[in-house]
Amino acid sequence: MQWTLAATEQPPEWFIQAVKKYTPASSGVYAAQLLWQRGIRDTKQLEGFVNYKTYQPASPFEFGEEMHRAMARLQLARNAGEKVAIWGDFDADGITSTSVLWDGLGEFFVQNSQLSYYIPNRLKESHGLNYAGIDNLAKQDCTLIVTCDTGSTNIDEIIYAQKLGIDVIVTDHHTLPAERPPVIAIINPRNLPNEHPLYNLSGVAVAYKLVEALYQTLPNIPKHPLTDLLDLVAVGLIADLVQLSGDCRYLAQLGIQRLQEDFKQPPAARRRPGVGRLLELCQKSGDRPTDISFGLGPRINAVSRIQGDASFCVELLTSRDIKRCSELAEDTELANARRKSLQKDVQTQVAQKLTQLDLSTTSAIVLADAQWPVGVLGLVAGQVAQETGRPTILLSTEELEAGEDSSQSPIPNPQSLARGSARSINSVDLYQLVKDQAHLLHRFGGHPFAAGLSMLVENIPLFSEAINQRLRQSLGGKTLTATVQADIVVTVADLGKDLFLELKILEPCGMGNPVPKLLIQNCWFENAWHRNQQDSQGKKIQYIKTDFDIRDDSTRNPFPGIWWGHYKDELPIGRCDCIAELDYNTFKKRYEIRLIAVRPSANSVFTTHNSELILDWRNQEHSQLRTQHSALILEECPTSWDDLRAWWKRCLYNNQQLAIAWSKPNQQSPNQIWLTLIGIAKYLSRTHQPVTRVQLLEKLGISNQALLLGIRALKYLGFTVQRQDNYLRIIPEPKNISETQADAAAGKFLAAVREEQFQREYFAEVPLSTIVAMVNTQ
Repeated sequence: MQWTLAATEQPPEWFIQAVKKYTPASSGVYAAQLLWQRGIRDTKQLEGFVNYKTYQPASPFEFGEEMHRAMARLQLARNAGEKVAIWGDFDADGITSTSVLWDGLGEFFVQNSQLSYYIPNRLKESHGLNYAGIDNLAKQDCTLIVTCDTGSTNIDEIIYAQKLGIDVIVTDHHTLPAERPPVIAIINPRNLPNEHPLYNLSGVAVAYKLVEALYQTLPNIPKHPLTDLLDLVAVGLIADLVQLSGDCRYLAQLGIQRLQEDFKQPPAARRRPGVGRLLELCQKSGDRPTDISFGLGPRINAVSRIQGDASFCVELLTSRDIKRCSELAEDTELANARRKSLQKDVQTQVAQKLTQLDLSTTSAIVLADAQWPVGVLGLVAGQVAQETGRPTILLSTEELEAGEDSSQSPIPNPQSLARGSARSINSVDLYQLVKDQAHLLHRFGGHPFAAGLSMLVENIPLFSEAINQRLRQSLGGKTLTATVQADIVVTVADLGKDLFLELKILEPCGMGNPVPKLLIQNCWFENAWHRNQQDSQGKKIQYIKTDFDIRDDSTRNPFPGIWWGHYKDELPIGRCDCIAELDYNTFKKRYEIRLIAVRPSANSVFTTHNSELILDWRNQEHSQLRTQHSALILEECPTSWDDLRAWWKRCLYNNQQLAIAWSKPNQQSPNQIWLTLIGIAKYLSRTHQPVTRVQLLEKLGISNQALLLGIRALKYLGFTVQRQDNYLRIIPEPKNISETQADAAAGKFLAAVREEQFQREYFAEVPLSTIVAMVNTQ
């Protein structure tokens, strides 16, 4: 993994003093540095960022004609007493969206008689509208569907609903189709300019804007204030990992305040007893964005991942029945415990499969297994993408056709569907990448960072090859590398309440404004111990957490920390560098760090600039440079990272610089090399002359391994290669060999040559920062 440190441009003194007004207990230097790095560079921006009261939110009617059409249709439905159905989604954004519409539209339509909701089953249905669900709503005399967090691309299903006499209003934030769907209205911020303050709204925030518009259109009808919905908006916004800028940040700030206010009430007085009980179970207080991202969000998501049907979560979030909410919260907590255990199992299996991949030639990871539960694949894919720096797609082939028993057949029925999840990294638009292979897919939907998809099992190899080729082309020779970026450098003495409160002014954090990552150098760990987590019934979960104390030379006092999902033995012995986040543990009532990455100090090479230990002389004349440096010069292009690491270790041992000095190869085509080898074989067999292996390698420009495959292929063309001392002799030996066998042997040689040539091209262009990072990993 490549470690980087954010450019540390020092903010001016006047800006530090402006920040200090918001952090009276500390110097404000660290917060000022972070804000300056993130583009907050004047007092007006600073005030709007820190104090939501000074922010002017956008009107819901900035969605224009689409919002006006939605209002007209909802008023018509209300006046005519029509039955309206909310069609939601099963993740945290979808559940909170449904809950916002259930409570919000519930002010205008009678719940359960006029207003109902439908959430697809994650394990049986896909995201979005489906024919069976529409049929069911038609039987209940529903005449209007309002979607939330879904529906933008369900063209066929929308047309089907219309044929059954059902109109559709879409509220969504996912990628739009090329043409507007045939709906009454589509409220989707993707229709707005990228710089619009509403552009990054998640599904729940779009649903809120619809309700806000209805409150403004019919102001005398609602009995409860619109602000009652804001806590649900904050949960969905933060759980869905959207960019928290513009109205997103404003709504999250307001919502977290509402969440905290409600939690401080006695259970009997809470507006949302289900949310309060869930916070108690996950030992949070609702005053931090992390209480949502690590507490409420994963638990709401876990229900559909484990049980499929997450409908009761809407009741959990909206009911006022304390006893019922407590029961549902317990069920949700139990589902989350099961999710953790399943996730750990799949992680282990995926890690095993990853060892069989050559990541230096893999741009996008595609893995499938018949045993993997669909519900946790998105979570594991996200972890793999983060750890490898590559978009990751994990598929389950467990659903075989009727009568097919997976225990009897190691190969799933080729007509069965593989279903799974995809997660990306910041530099790759996953949606477009997968959409380009739509002809191989059964269903697909999502956005640039996350997607769900299904395809025939037999299409998986084609799909994997196609997206790897497509991504490699789009990268244009660039390489993808797992990276973790530290924002500021601190010592153990800096850690604690003052720094925590100073950094808290950046909250809520999320995409575009991530939680500050602290680099602590030359530290070490003590008192490390790990244990399995337990569920609410006291059963152990296969999910590990390591506790430790961190120390350095800045203070005699240790500071506590945790490392989720890791064993204590994974902590390096001796001096280390680590990247961590500073947190407050509500349950233990202590400040602590959450470890993100760690490695021994001896390997600490940060790529804020080109490393002085490795000189990049590639593709240039370096005869003069030789006289100026005592570096070890590597002119032969490596064919693997292990080759390069071996040279690097030799340089470290000798305390010497390494100069990489190979040039971009001028290579013959693999077919031409094959014809050259055949020509040499014919000539040598006719003249009876010997040849050395080195002579063949130099003439053909290939590796030993490829030459071995070439020699094997020659046997199928009637040649035998004999070894005599250091020489090879090629003699004719006609055999009855099928053309198919000869083609297959030649194909293996050609494939090996292509792979070598790709590697040489890759090492000629790969950035020095990647080389520095890769040689420092084991």
